[in-house]
Amino acid sequence: YTGYKYIHYGDIHTKVANVIDESSTLPNIRAGNYDLLDNGDLVLADASEDYQGIAMPAVVTISPPYKLVAGLHTIALRPTSADPLFLYYLIRSPIFRKYGYKIGTGMKVFGISATNVLKFESKFPSVHEQEKIGKLLKKMDDAIALHQRKLNLLKQLKQTYLQQLFPQNEENIPALRFAGFSEPWEQRKLIEEVDFFDEKRIPIDSEKRSQGGYPYYGATGVIDYVDNYIFDGEYILLAEDGANIITRNSPIAYITEGKFWLNNHAHIMRMKFGSNLFLLQLLEKQTYEKYNSGTAQPKLNGQIVKNMIFNFPSYEEQIKIGSSFKQLDDAITLHQQKTDNMQGLKNVLLNRMLN
Repeated sequence: YTGYKYIHYGDIHTKVANVIDESSTLPNIRAGNYDLLDNGDLVLADASEDYQGIAMPAVVTISPPYKLVAGLHTIALRPTSADPLFLYYLIRSPIFRKYGYKIGTGMKVFGISATNVLKFESKFPSVHEQEKIGKLLKKMDDAIALHQRKLNLLKQLKQTYLQQLFPQNEENIPALRFAGFSEPWEQRKLIEEVDFFDEKRIPIDSEKRSQGGYPYYGATGVIDYVDNYIFDGEYILLAEDGANIITRNSPIAYITEGKFWLNNHAHIMRMKFGSNLFLLQLLEKQTYEKYNSGTAQPKLNGQIVKNMIFNFPSYEEQIKIGSSFKQLDDAITLHQQKTDNMQGLKNVLLNRMLN
């Protein structure tokens, strides 16, 4: 520690250094005769690997308890008659992003000069209104960051539980059990526990297609509503009891209700007597590289999938595991929706206030 810290342009791009406050962790730099940053200064990254990152800003919101320096490949700005937070959000807004895209230079690495940054023109409200706008957007960012932290913690918690319940070792003995369950898990082939419905798959070029509103599952597992294909009833599976889809590239989907169709790069299955929610987590945790039967593209052959070997607990323990993970997944989905909704609202406000 030298008493000197600096804002690295890479830390701006990764949002490690965007709003500099007491909690910011910045790298040290050798002591030297530098021009120092102060409360209210902005630092822009003058280089980026894509046009969207040109002149991404950081803003200093505290009087630094250390000597703070703008690093290489940055442009330091000191507002004289504008609110720093307002400027920070203005430079992050679509109106400046479009300007940066237009004025930026370079082929593989794109850049912008301080001269061109200062040529940017925009409408500015009074300083008092600028302060109001800056504070509002900062509060929204804080709320978004809070939901994102909760979301990340829930995802980490789920991964920890998955690793404890479905360890990737030779014994496949779970390190974590729910109270009241001690019976050993039994090793079985997937086909012994699961009914497959691959006969309902439809090739992409099938003449059975017509326009409609049912979702489509393909090789990547993504639901595609763009084509809106619908098929004869015999080709549509009503998954009212719950079902799982495993695709060629191994993403897993879980269907609780509704009609849909899938192409010949996906496999659909339903537990014969067990919990489909348990099966979802079992398949989600599985590593599929060793089962790959493709060459240029990864592929999960149907016969290989059917002969995969897993350890299965009792039906009662399957229910307990499946329902517990369902609660976690619901909480993750809820926080993801809150984060996305708040980010969407912030973008709307940015467009309305700064355009």
